[in-house]
Amino acid sequence: MTIRVAIIGTGGISGAHVRGLREQGDDEVELVAAVDIDAVQVKKFCTAFDVARGYTDVDEMLAKEKPRLVHICTPPSTHCALSVKALRAGAWVLCEKPLCGSLAEFDQIAAAEQETGNYCSSVFQWRFGSAGQHFKRLIEAGEFGRPMVMICNTTWYRDVAYYQVPWRGKWRTELGGPTMGHGIHAMDHLLYHMGDWREVTATMGTLYHNIEVEDVSMAMVKFENGAMGSIVNSVISPRQETYYRFDFENGTVELKELYTYTNANWTFTATPGPESHLHEARWRTIADDAPATQGSQIRHLLHSMAHNERPLVSGPEARRTLEFLSAMYKSAVTRRPVARGEIGPGDAFYQHIYGDPPPRFNR
Repeated sequence: MTIRVAIIGTGGISGAHVRGLREQGDDEVELVAAVDIDAVQVKKFCTAFDVARGYTDVDEMLAKEKPRLVHICTPPSTHCALSVKALRAGAWVLCEKPLCGSLAEFDQIAAAEQETGNYCSSVFQWRFGSAGQHFKRLIEAGEFGRPMVMICNTTWYRDVAYYQVPWRGKWRTELGGPTMGHGIHAMDHLLYHMGDWREVTATMGTLYHNIEVEDVSMAMVKFENGAMGSIVNSVISPRQETYYRFDFENGTVELKELYTYTNANWTFTATPGPESHLHEARWRTIADDAPATQGSQIRHLLHSMAHNERPLVSGPEARRTLEFLSAMYKSAVTRRPVARGEIGPGDAFYQHIYGDPPPRFNR
C-alpha cells in the first residue's frame, strides 16, 4: 500500500527529504502535501517538487490529507509540539534534529507514542549508511576485540550571515549551538557504535560569533564498556571535516567526511600480528554501499512501518542521545562531571536541555 506523506516546513533541508522520498519509488510513497507559514514559500516548494497541495495551517492539512507519515523540517523549537500533533492525527513522524528541546519534551513525545500506537523517529541518517551498519555488526560479533579510545570531531564553519536567520543563535529557538545542531549526528553515531555512556565532562564557549549559544563544545566521555572518548563540536573551523577514530584491540577504524559518507570514506588498520590479515578480510566483507542519507533512513522507516515495529532512532535509542547532550550542557554549566541517569524531573536540565536560566559562555 502506498504511504501518504506530508512535509511540514519547506526550508533548505526539506529538499533532502523530498529526494529521499522519491528514491523509494511512487509505489512506496506519495508526497501529497506541504505546509509552511509562508504562503509564497510553500507555493514555490510545491511547484519545484511537484507537490499537489500546499497549506499554511498544519491542523487543516492533517485533517484534509490524513497523511500516514509526516516529515517535520521546521526550526528546532517547534519540533515537539508538531510531532505530538502529527502522532495524534494518526501519522508516524520523521523529525529533523534536534528532535526536541529537553528530556521533558521527549517524554511528552513518548507519551503520545504510547497513546496512539504511532512512532516518532529523529533524523540521524548516519546510522543507515552501509559502512556504519557493517561496523556495528562487526563490533557486536566481537571482531575488533575490546574498545579502548574514541575520537569524534565535528569541525565545521558557519559565517556571520548564517546567524542572520532570525531563529538561529538563540537558546529559545535554536535550542543550542553545534552541540545540538551540528555535531549531534556524529555524537549519535558514536553512541550507536559504543552503546551506553557512563559519565561526561564538558566545556563550552562562544569564541567568535555574536550569538547567545555556544559555537564550540568539547567533552570527555567514559563508556560502560570501559572505553574513553573525546569529542569536539565547532562551527568556527575554516577547514571543515567530520572525523571518527575508534581504537580497538584488533585495529583502528576511521571515518573522514563532512555531511555524509559512503564506504570509501572508511578505513581499517589492523593491529600488527598473525591474525591481522583475517581482521582486514572481515572488514572487507561489506556487500552494499548505501550512503548515509535521508533516503537510507526513510527506507528503514518504511520497513518499520510495514512491520509495525519501532524504528531504530526512536524511543530509548533517541532518548540516550538526548540525555547525553543534556549532560554535556549540564557539565559545561556546573563545571563538573555528569553521570548517566542523573538528570530527571525536578532538574533544570530536564526541563530545558541548557538549564534555566539559559547560560552565557564567555569568549
